[in-house]
Amino acid sequence: MIPDAEGPAVVIGVGNVLLGDDGVGVRAVEALRAIAERDPGALPEATRLVDGGTLGVDLLADVEGARSLLLIDAVDLDQPAGTVTVLRGAEIQAAGAAWGRCIPGGVGELLAVARLMGWLPQSVALVGVQVGKTELGAGLSEPVAAALPRAVAAVLDHLSQLGGLVATAGGPGGGSPKGATA
Repeated sequence: MIPDAEGPAVVIGVGNVLLGDDGVGVRAVEALRAIAERDPGALPEATRLVDGGTLGVDLLADVEGARSLLLIDAVDLDQPAGTVTVLRGAEIQAAGAAWGRCIPGGVGELLAVARLMGWLPQSVALVGVQVGKTELGAGLSEPVAAALPRAVAAVLDHLSQLGGLVATAGGPGGGSPKGATA
């Protein structure tokens, strides 16, 4: 199935919450869900929030038919911990090349396979938060926790720029699609 011009805007937060700052993408989706619960109009109705955890390529079903894809993840761009960076389209791949490897773990595989399947929407972005610590242990470091509201604001800004989204069954949060948790 090719990307659907009237499909949802899919927001996937990825990372391992047991590895410190690596879990920032998951924490951002949790924050977005809380915002949507307090104010159902805060997100475009056609937004599906997905806690992608460490699922990687198993998130393909969430990408299929999406109008746009926005990933939230920890990044290492040699910036101060907590720096929020928004990468769009080819910038995502270029950042991976600058690191001397593909985009970290499952995100790179997810994008590559979605592209090969013809499911990758034209609008793809990554809100990255520079990691500070990724040792075993739950909880974000102080600079990354302080950056979480900026990352959420970047997601909300990106979604508002998409414009023209149509409602989908399930409204904000889109229920719990395969691979997502509430």
